[in-house]
Amino acid sequence: MNIRPLYDRIIVTRLEAETTTKSGLIIPDTAKEKPIEGMVVAVGNGKVLDDGKVRSLEVKAGDRILFGKYSGTEIKIEGVEHLILREDEVLAVVER
Repeated sequence: MNIRPLYDRIIVTRLEAETTTKSGLIIPDTAKEKPIEGMVVAVGNGKVLDDGKVRSLEVKAGDRILFGKYSGTEIKIEGVEHLILREDEVLAVVER
């Protein structure tokens, strides 16, 4: 993919939601919600501060993150759905 977000924006691919519950029940497609976990694909250079300096981002490509249910802008790149988020819309980085 040849795309680079600007400033403090990041490009995220949503991770697939679980299709079954812990007890083994299958969740139908009509009852599924959009996942709030994703993989960072690309990051911008950083946020430009009031004094003109650039603060680098905390997240990096390859990080698993959690974000708000209605955060970001949905886009399609080469037929794959992605989200463009600002860094401040990221709730947490999942560490494994």
